[in-house]
Amino acid sequence: MKSLGSEKIRKTKAVLIAGTGSGVGKTTVALGLMASLCKKHKVQPFKVGPDFIDTGHHTHVCGRPSRNLDSFMMGETGVLETFSRASKDADICVIEGVMGMFDGLDATETASSAHIAKILQVPVILVVNAHGASRSIAATVKGFAEFDRVDIRGVILNNAGSEKHIRLIRDSLVSAGIKIPVIGALPASNEISIPSRHLGLHMAGESARDISILSDFIEKHVDVDAVGNIAGGFAPQDVELKEPEERYNVRIGIAWDSAFCFYYNDSFDELRKLGAELVFFSPMKDNLPPVDGIYLGGGYPELYANELSKSKTLGQIKAAADSGMPVYGECGALLYLNERLETDREYRMAGVLPASSRMTGKLQALGYTEALVVSDSPLAEKGRLIRGHEFHYSITECDRDARFVYKLVRGKGITNGKDGLAEHNTMAGYMHTHPASVSFARFSGFCSKYRKDKPV
Repeated sequence: MKSLGSEKIRKTKAVLIAGTGSGVGKTTVALGLMASLCKKHKVQPFKVGPDFIDTGHHTHVCGRPSRNLDSFMMGETGVLETFSRASKDADICVIEGVMGMFDGLDATETASSAHIAKILQVPVILVVNAHGASRSIAATVKGFAEFDRVDIRGVILNNAGSEKHIRLIRDSLVSAGIKIPVIGALPASNEISIPSRHLGLHMAGESARDISILSDFIEKHVDVDAVGNIAGGFAPQDVELKEPEERYNVRIGIAWDSAFCFYYNDSFDELRKLGAELVFFSPMKDNLPPVDGIYLGGGYPELYANELSKSKTLGQIKAAADSGMPVYGECGALLYLNERLETDREYRMAGVLPASSRMTGKLQALGYTEALVVSDSPLAEKGRLIRGHEFHYSITECDRDARFVYKLVRGKGITNGKDGLAEHNTMAGYMHTHPASVSFARFSGFCSKYRKDKPV
């Protein structure tokens, strides 16, 4: 990759919403602040970690694509580049953290909210569950403030009780010499909760949630002006943004519907920068459009197995793959490209890959992955090391002569530490990747070759 110079980003505000642990209310606070700030400002949302679902809710609220910031998959440079590109025309950036602020990969800071805060040098607001505690909150905040070099500028209490309860907590912070102010206190409320399923929260488009209720709730209980002042303490760094060395005149089909909806917007951006025209289609409802390659993301094919099995697209994708068209799939796409998928019963799938999958109702794998490429594929050449993550409840059983592209250094994969099942120019596995870890340049090149070589 060669540099075409640096793009300067204008002064913008930014704040990271972190929590003392999972389930303390980070998503509620982040979404509520986004909704409130969007009334007057261009808000760019971000999510720490590999999550696809929270970013969908951010995008729904803010009207612009949310971006993931993950220092394991993307590296520090990738985090800085994504933030710089996405924030350049925003008034304020709101970054939702992940788990507890210091929880990262194993016992390290990597991929934690704290690591992202330090990479970007962004101020932090800490969300604390106040239920059943008062003076102990002061000990918690003091510990978080002094544990590492993270700039915590404010505290928001969730599940706060009476005004007396809130006053006790504020007084405890003051008496302990903690100068971090409480800028909000949210009472418990079922009105703003988001339903969930086996892979997490429901997607943004699945419920007609009134965004104004969320913003009104936050504005009633949080000093939004104080949030803006904290965000104003952010000084963006100058980052050199690199452009591709080569562009490819190709059309790439993107599977996009309720069954296939787990994608990183950075992937779409990179494909477009590489010269691709992206053609979105539904494997449940549409014909396969005229394309030179196909990218199928993760999602919920198990919830739509009946519709997918009856769709005419199934055979069209099979025929395209058999003709040598490059096809790349992640997680849910693996289930779709296999021969059969068992949920409530067994359904016929595309039959491109020599394997069958079944849902188990039990978590089979969750966490970061690191894969050594042991066989060339349209995505990456042999010898590369790729980072990603996996999260699935299914089991996939392959034919004995199945060919795998990945040997996992970290993670579970399809079977015995192997992932990336390959056939023709099709490859799919449980691992989700990010373009900062493995570029789509090789895939675009394969699509370009297919376009030139395919029979007219």
